[in-house]
Amino acid sequence: MNKRVGFVCFGEVNTPIERLKMKHDEALAALTEMGYELLDGGLVIDDPEYQTADAAIEKLRGFDMSSLIICIAGWIPTHAVIRVTDHYSHIPMVLWGLCGWKENGRIITTAEQAGTTALRPAFEAMSYSFKYIYNIIDKPWPMKKIDAFVTAAAAKKALRSAIVGTMGYRDMLLYGTQFEGNSLRRDLGVEVEPYEMLEMIKTMDQLSSDEIADGVRYVKENWIFEKPCDESVIENGVKYALSVSRKIKERGWEAVTLIDVDGMKKILGFPPAMVFMLLEYYTNVLTIPENDVMGSVTQLIMKYLSDQLVPYMEYYEFFEDSMLIGVPDYIPKAITAGPVTVLPAKFGLLDSSLLNVSKAKTGYVTCARLIYLDGQYKMHVYTAEAKSPPAWNEYGWDDPAPQLPSLQVFPDSCSVEDFAQQVSSQHVIFAYGDYTEYVKDFCKLMDIELLM
Repeated sequence: MNKRVGFVCFGEVNTPIERLKMKHDEALAALTEMGYELLDGGLVIDDPEYQTADAAIEKLRGFDMSSLIICIAGWIPTHAVIRVTDHYSHIPMVLWGLCGWKENGRIITTAEQAGTTALRPAFEAMSYSFKYIYNIIDKPWPMKKIDAFVTAAAAKKALRSAIVGTMGYRDMLLYGTQFEGNSLRRDLGVEVEPYEMLEMIKTMDQLSSDEIADGVRYVKENWIFEKPCDESVIENGVKYALSVSRKIKERGWEAVTLIDVDGMKKILGFPPAMVFMLLEYYTNVLTIPENDVMGSVTQLIMKYLSDQLVPYMEYYEFFEDSMLIGVPDYIPKAITAGPVTVLPAKFGLLDSSLLNVSKAKTGYVTCARLIYLDGQYKMHVYTAEAKSPPAWNEYGWDDPAPQLPSLQVFPDSCSVEDFAQQVSSQHVIFAYGDYTEYVKDFCKLMDIELLM
């Protein structure tokens, strides 16, 4: 995801220009280190004819930015800033106040926060989407706060061209996986494209023997099988995955969900765990089962915010201080600790199932779920320490029952009881690390109600 950022620095005409230039250069250097695609609009002062303001506007003209950083290096009359920002009132902005310094035991200031505090209410009155951030003397610069907003703004922009593919609709007649297409496109920008299982089957006839053989070879060379597996199971999984991959590449889907219980299992007799695993290999796409379109959109958001291939898991058990989350099918290689391990196993009426039994990475996680309720999009978010789970199994598997990929998560931003009163789906999406501020900034930009 590109983070295309515009930058303009401001200071008063009476402040020594050498000091303003130095502060401009220091701020620009700090932003450059963040890896953004950055365009500098230069230094603007409150000259009577707006020559520097108009020069900044001209420099930024035609730059398709996702956010604009308004950097205040000293006192600046508000009108000089608005001269520039008025051209970009539709673009999310960071109002960033630099700070003074110390010399010979004294604080020296160019009155940066006089400028920002005059601007903050003006920005608010003009309905700008912005975040106010300020430096503090002798403290580290707030680059993570800036990055949270810049990333959230880039995610907002990226989401408007995102496409989710869904093979089938409303697996198991579930309610929470449904979506409202008009508001999803209008409010978030995501397009959802349907895809029939019949198209997957028909496309299989177009696959070459070489690409099928390559896929089978990849599986045998890169996955560890805990028991022997019938060759036909591997070949069928490769063919299904190759067929869906063609559609993904043809349509540019960034996320895909497949009908599972009422489709792949019931009609084809083939649990799609292996298909999802291979889709990651072929396309690096986000995946989730059971036509969970809202889960797919949550994955897109969390991927944009964290730059990770974020997985889904579902809730199995609650404890006093933790929850057991896991999957009855697969986890992406991206979150696998150790080798990808699979097991041919029987579950219920399914005589043959290739199940992922890999271990999931542990660590600090941000868990999220997007929902649509009473005409409003909401995001349930919490942070937790994800640890290795206790020994457990889901009832119904052939003995010896497999230990499914899973984690025991210990929330620290809420109690389990508080979590339980907010939980919004059986499926949860998570990223490794603390992305709370990123999610908060994103939800504010998107007018999504935050549930914490």
